[in-house]
Amino acid sequence: MIKKILIANRGEIACRVIRTAKKLGIKTVAVYSDADREALHVRQADEAVHIGAPPSAQSYLVIPKILEAIRQTGADAVHPGYGFLSENAAFAQALEKEGVAFIGPPVKAIEAMGDKITSKKIAAAAGVSTVPGHMGLIEDADEAVRIAGSIGYPVMIKASAGGGGKGMRIAWNDAEAREGFALSRSEAKSSFGDDRIFIEKFVTEPRHIEIQVLGDQHGNLLYLGERECSIQRRNQKVIEEAPSPFLDAATRKAMGEQAVALGKAVGYFSAGTVEFIVDGARNFYFLEMNTRLQVEHPVTELITGIDLVEQMIRVAAGEKLSFGQDDVTLNGWAIESRLYAEDPYRNFLPSIGRLTRYRPPAEGTKEDGTIVRNDTGVFEGGEISMYYDPMIAKLCTWAPDRAAAIDAMGKALDDFEVDGIGHNLPFLSAVMQQDRFRSGKLTTAYIAEEFPDGFSGVVPSEEDARKLAAVAAFANLRMQKRGTLVSGTLANHKRAVGEEWVVSIGDRVLPVTVKEGGGARVAFGDGNALDVGSDWLPGRSHAQFTVGGAVMGVKFAPAGTGFRLRWHGVDEVVHVRSPHVAALAKLMPKKLPPDTSRLLLCPMPGVVTSILVGEGDAVEAGQALATVEAMKMENVLRAERRGVVKRVVAAAGASLAVDELIMEFE
Repeated sequence: MIKKILIANRGEIACRVIRTAKKLGIKTVAVYSDADREALHVRQADEAVHIGAPPSAQSYLVIPKILEAIRQTGADAVHPGYGFLSENAAFAQALEKEGVAFIGPPVKAIEAMGDKITSKKIAAAAGVSTVPGHMGLIEDADEAVRIAGSIGYPVMIKASAGGGGKGMRIAWNDAEAREGFALSRSEAKSSFGDDRIFIEKFVTEPRHIEIQVLGDQHGNLLYLGERECSIQRRNQKVIEEAPSPFLDAATRKAMGEQAVALGKAVGYFSAGTVEFIVDGARNFYFLEMNTRLQVEHPVTELITGIDLVEQMIRVAAGEKLSFGQDDVTLNGWAIESRLYAEDPYRNFLPSIGRLTRYRPPAEGTKEDGTIVRNDTGVFEGGEISMYYDPMIAKLCTWAPDRAAAIDAMGKALDDFEVDGIGHNLPFLSAVMQQDRFRSGKLTTAYIAEEFPDGFSGVVPSEEDARKLAAVAAFANLRMQKRGTLVSGTLANHKRAVGEEWVVSIGDRVLPVTVKEGGGARVAFGDGNALDVGSDWLPGRSHAQFTVGGAVMGVKFAPAGTGFRLRWHGVDEVVHVRSPHVAALAKLMPKKLPPDTSRLLLCPMPGVVTSILVGEGDAVEAGQALATVEAMKMENVLRAERRGVVKRVVAAAGASLAVDELIMEFE
């Protein structure tokens, strides 16, 4: 058996591998850059080796540095995680030459499946259904436009190497094909060092469904069901689940058998994933094969009971699989929400900084039988860097059925506390409450269709607004009661707490009467009332409330004359004022935000990769002005309206903070 594993990765996947290695009694070695010196995976491993500067091209992607760390520590195996060197055939070959086991597939499978053009040809030869497209490489934008026109719009422009949504663009016309080719090529070269591009038909009403395969070195290869990964943004998965709410047993079997056929065609072993695009009639087409562990593997583990990392280690050690295809059963439903350091209120742009608060929900089996799992690589007080992927954690829930799994996820998200950076928790919470998501009507265009103008928070329904108002009124009562204890220390100065209050939440103004009794009874002006109970005390940032018989996990923060409350994607400052103070508050003028309409500000911390206009240039609405790279993604900044560039402040190569000035218009 393997004795010591070096993990050629970082973050949550490194921590994930360490967890299984410890279970198996295997020692682990972490590698780290300057930016990760205090990272969680470094703390958890038995040994740690420094490998260079923060940019991955100077540390995690440098094969000689990884090999030197192996020699230094005597590791006899390497797990590559995902990303970085996980699908690098040269790395696998170098390990083989060193006599070190690669916990992954054979080199020839990595080579064959690592090139999307080659992989599609192999898939077609193996009888796997493929998407129509141009399998040859494309030299320039003019050729891209010609090919896209011959295939028929819409088309998908994709990098031949790599994955994870990098180097991918959808084009609906010639102009978008031309621009998409240039951007995809640039992003592919930056991310993978390979700028080869191809084009294929973009399937309408598409679902992204993938099949998990697992094989050993003795010719056994099987599939472990599917994962639905259709909730995506910028081609990056956000929410995954297993099984898919769309597939029937026949389609699942057909997809699984084709995935196995493809794997056998390249002599595959270890864990891998065959990705398909599925249309509304359950026709499915091969997209690509990822010759590594997938980010979303936990949902498969939760419904099969199979530890994929353990199986990868055993396969690398030469063991046979201890089970066959007939032994694989899918039990219950699992959902994964990817918690990203991205600000949903700024079009999901990257956010960096210190995690001033990081309190995930408790893991394990709950009283109702549901399971919560949180794979993470961060800790409270740690830093989120601009150099790497923005993922903070992968929150997963399991339940006997899909509806219960969604409910469990909604509760877990409400119980997850993150502060100090922008993050997508409110967005994830909002999706869990949507009727369309709960009904399973998913496509890869889900986010664009449901949030066409971006995410600006959840406006609570009348019922939910009253629940939050009742929570705030209850908390105010607790605060006021505590105040009487302080003033009551002086003889004859104990003040009474009134029952009449005015609660303001958004545009709603709700006069209430609050009476204490066990918890509190909050009566509204129309005669309806809600009973509220909780163990919340002033100073607590999160608590469970029972409101009208329903349990709510609410996040708290003091805010002026009220509280900032976060629940189910709602993020509101709820004011609780006495009637005379509320009357005065209505007379206060609203503070207007500063006028930045003539400024192009950097929307995120990042590096300016190009300035596309100069001083004195006239620009049109929608015209590209600059590109900024952050967390491995290149973002195009466009003009909001017609204008003339007055001055350009930033230059290509500059590192900018959020809201730092790039250029000014006349």
